Amino acid sequence: MLVAPSILSADFGNLQRDVEAICNAGCDYVHIDVMDGHFVPNMTIGPVVVSSVAKASTKPLDIHLMVENNSFFVDLFAKYNPAFISFHIEEEKHPHRLIQKIKSLGIKAGIVLNPHTRIESIEYLLSDLDLVLLMSVNPGFGGQSFIPSVIPKVKLLKELINKTNSKAIIEVDGGVSDKNIKELKVAGVDMVVAGSYVFKNDYKEAINSLKV
Repeated sequence: MLVAPSILSADFGNLQRDVEAICNAGCDYVHIDVMDGHFVPNMTIGPVVVSSVAKASTKPLDIHLMVENNSFFVDLFAKYNPAFISFHIEEEKHPHRLIQKIKSLGIKAGIVLNPHTRIESIEYLLSDLDLVLLMSVNPGFGGQSFIPSVIPKVKLLKELINKTNSKAIIEVDGGVSDKNIKELKVAGVDMVVAGSYVFKNDYKEAINSLKV
C-alpha cells in the first residue's frame, strides 16, 4: 500500500518540520488538499505554501483540487512538478480535455469522486486516467469518520478498471487508519491518504501500519 499523508492535518506553524518528518518516516507521497471556499466550505493551501512544501519534501506531491475553475488551478500548481493532480468530476464540465491538459504538462491525471457519485460517471474516462481517488468522507475538512460504503464502491471500480484495461490506480481519502486498512487493501485500493491518523500519532509507526 502506498501512503500519502495529508498535510491538512500538519502543524502549519512548523510545516517544513512536519513535511520533512513524514518523508523521513517513509511516506510515498505528500498529499496536498487545495480548497477554494466555493466547491467546498473551506479554504486551505495556495501556491506560496505549495512552493514551500515542494522545497521541503523529498517525496513527490499528490495534489487534490477541491475547487471551481480547475484549469486555472492546474496552471497555478503545475510548476511545482507534482506527481499527480486530481480534480472532482462533480465540478468539471470538460473532464477529458482537462485530463489531456494535465498529462501534456508531464503530470499524472486523476479524477476524484465524492461519496455519493456513481463509478459509472467516469467509465469512459478510465483509459486516460492514471489515478481515481474515492472520497470516504465528505470533502472539505479533516478528522471525519470513514464512510463504509466506499468498500463496495472500490470493488466496483476495480472491476471496471480491469474491464477497460485501464492503468489507473485506486486511492482512498478520508478516515483511513489501521482499523480499516486491511479491508481497503482486500477491496483493491493501491494508495491511501491519511491525515489525522498520521499526524496525531508517531509518524513512522502510523505510516508503517498502513503499508499492508
